[in-house]
Amino acid sequence: MSAIGEAKLFVPLNVAVLTISDTRSLSDDKSGSTLAERLTAAGHKLAAREIVTDDVEAIRVIVKRWISDEGVDVVITTGGTGFTGRDVTPEAIEPLFEKRMDGFSIAFHLLSHAKIGASTVQSRATAGVAGATFIFCLPGSPGACRDGWDGILASQLDYRTRPCNFVEIMPRLDEHLRRPKAKDASA
Repeated sequence: MSAIGEAKLFVPLNVAVLTISDTRSLSDDKSGSTLAERLTAAGHKLAAREIVTDDVEAIRVIVKRWISDEGVDVVITTGGTGFTGRDVTPEAIEPLFEKRMDGFSIAFHLLSHAKIGASTVQSRATAGVAGATFIFCLPGSPGACRDGWDGILASQLDYRTRPCNFVEIMPRLDEHLRRPKAKDASA
């Protein structure tokens, strides 16, 4: 079971929130607002917030921009993880992952199953790492965003969480890009 290590200081992260929807605007985006409110209440900074339509290329443009922005540590998307024809978030974002985070999807489905039962299978929540940026893709309901934040992200994005958290490994996410190949190493 995880716990907060009181001897460590909280490390605020820069988190970008992207709502993927053909029907929402900032004024009625309850899922994006839920995430923005929770992450700022936890002490993190809302680095950016946008809404984009369910279009693979439009989604990638924004997420790639945030991956390359040194002022963004984490990207959280909401929406587009279902099975309808317009739900394209995993197709848009998973090809950008350098490493996929299968455990996030499993943990999300366990939390979700406790609340909505077998209906959780209708979500393709996913996560991964790209360009030393964590990316989490949540379903488009405020309840799913609350569950994902409260049940997983709040603790994993808190440096004080023991036994481990994502913040403590952030400095090493791009070590494969910085580490030169060993001299005389065979391939």
